[in-house]
Amino acid sequence: MRTATTVEASTDGNWAQQADFVVEAEKLGLDICWVAEAWGSDAPSALGYYAALTDRMLLGSGVIQLGTRTPTAVAQTAITLSNLSAGRFLLGLGASGPQVMEGLHGVPFARPLRRMRETVEIVQRLFDGGKLSYSGAEFTVPLPGGDAVPMRLSMRSEHRIPVYLAALSPAMLRLTGEIADGWLGTSFVPEGAADAYFAHLDDGLALSGRSRAALDVCQGAEVAFASDEESLGAMTARRKKELAFSLGGMGSAATNFYNNAYSRQGWAEVAAEVRERWQSGDRDGAAALVTDEMVLSTTLIGTEAMVRDRLRVWREAGVDTVRLYPAGETLEARLNTLARAIELVRDGDGAA
Repeated sequence: MRTATTVEASTDGNWAQQADFVVEAEKLGLDICWVAEAWGSDAPSALGYYAALTDRMLLGSGVIQLGTRTPTAVAQTAITLSNLSAGRFLLGLGASGPQVMEGLHGVPFARPLRRMRETVEIVQRLFDGGKLSYSGAEFTVPLPGGDAVPMRLSMRSEHRIPVYLAALSPAMLRLTGEIADGWLGTSFVPEGAADAYFAHLDDGLALSGRSRAALDVCQGAEVAFASDEESLGAMTARRKKELAFSLGGMGSAATNFYNNAYSRQGWAEVAAEVRERWQSGDRDGAAALVTDEMVLSTTLIGTEAMVRDRLRVWREAGVDTVRLYPAGETLEARLNTLARAIELVRDGDGAA
């Protein structure tokens, strides 16, 4: 398996420390660094900076959100970052959700599946260097009724740019298998992934005449090493609060893809009650409903032996790239956790 991580340029104002983390992660041998874009810093600005600070590691947008830029602006950004980094850029796209799109950007969260398909089609045409003439249900370029004629970008991509889609719903998973080079996933339970995720990815792959080998399955999870049962319990308790937010606070009152994903993997009743408690304002009550199993099944938290075993299960389930979110209160602690996890992945690859 390849190793990756995801960072946000700054969540606490410490921009320099996050840049130091990226540089040191490359020295540890990390293969890919994804840069998140949620409702804080944007991804492309940080990616350009990190490209200047690194030499080998791949860099990806994890993810650029549909609706925040036109498809042409996405293509321009991707080509610029790819050329600047000598071909080290991966384009990650995601539909986001109604709260961010409508509540922050003022863009309707409508028909995300169709918007994703058309965005990728337009982006790929611009990557290929031809003039853009596109007529779809969501996008028409050039706009009809005026004097505009089809144009091409004045720059060309010097390298192939792989496209990854962030997907959780069955329909978006099928689209990922059909049109993407990789899948950025989360809320992943390897024991239930065949039905919850891979069946839909494989349906999409079949539509494009491809096999699973054509798709980079990139899954992410928090990694933290416990020294004993007491420390494991504390780590699990902290993660319950974060998971309760994902199940209850992400998305909108009507749409929560994380809640749906956990529901499909055996926790429908708990996920529904967590959401109800969270939205009623009972945040502690929501977190108390999250079980140890829900946390440990979807993370890489535990003793070193436990984490090693879970990595083996992930590998056997079909994960090609493991995206590690290292725990730690300081930069040094996060890097130490990341280094231990990378070493376990390498050891497992050697054993395999």
